[in-house]
Amino acid sequence: MTEQKQQTKRPLRADSERTVRTILEAAEQVLAANPAASMEQIARAAGVARTTVHRRFATRDALLDELIGWAARQFAEAVDTARPDAAPPLVALYQVTANVLRVKTDWSFAMNRTADDTHPEAARIHAEVRSTCARVFRRAQEAGVLRPDIDLDWTRRVYYALIHEAAKEGAGGGDTDVLATRVVDTLLRGTGGPAGLAGA
Repeated sequence: MTEQKQQTKRPLRADSERTVRTILEAAEQVLAANPAASMEQIARAAGVARTTVHRRFATRDALLDELIGWAARQFAEAVDTARPDAAPPLVALYQVTANVLRVKTDWSFAMNRTADDTHPEAARIHAEVRSTCARVFRRAQEAGVLRPDIDLDWTRRVYYALIHEAAKEGAGGGDTDVLATRVVDTLLRGTGGPAGLAGA
């Protein structure tokens, strides 16, 4: 009988997880368009009753907190999926870029509201991702993908800026694979032509 009860509970948990994800996805879309949107508007977009949203999230702040945490976890998974410590450095750099752009595009509202002092879990995840990125850049330098004399900290900050700009284009409907290629190409090749190099 116990086994039967456990078997009947599993679909309920799966349904609950799907409902939460549906609510979070709706919240992302609604809040990206209108940051002041109400719980009722989010419920309507999710196709559920307002009481269903309140049953999962007692307050709007609780919903926002979970939304930010969810996006941060998707961010970490996107980086891990790229096998940053095992794949060849250039492959890892491109795959991390493409995966991260997808998350930043799909969860732009939540990703843009991560603050170290207000969401400890998201802050921890972002710190871990920064450490992973630093390792990828060191591996890329050791493999000759990046110049041996390059300032890795500066290069990484430039890379973040490129990701930020590409994510804005992605949110406008740009192809993330194309944007990832553009980011990596700009990072590695720069924008100068032969005349600029000759005059340096």
